[in-house]
Amino acid sequence: MQSENPLLADISKLLNSAAGTVAGMGREARDAVRERVKEGVGGLDLVSREEFDTVKLMAAKAREENEALKARIDALEAALNAKVKK
Repeated sequence: MQSENPLLADISKLLNSAAGTVAGMGREARDAVRERVKEGVGGLDLVSREEFDTVKLMAAKAREENEALKARIDALEAALNAKVKK
């Protein structure tokens, strides 16, 4: 059975610690970038998908009402022109 070399054991512990530190730094960097992006996007005047869909439905309904009113006006104008021509 071979005895463990203290120098190799120390180097192994040092490398293990360094790997843990590098992994921790990577997580911290990722979290910092994520926070910066949230701050940057938070400053923009963006709407949520739900708000967008709601306004889209409102616009479609307004367009339908506008088309119905235009058809009604056209019918009334046609009736008025028919009366005037008589």
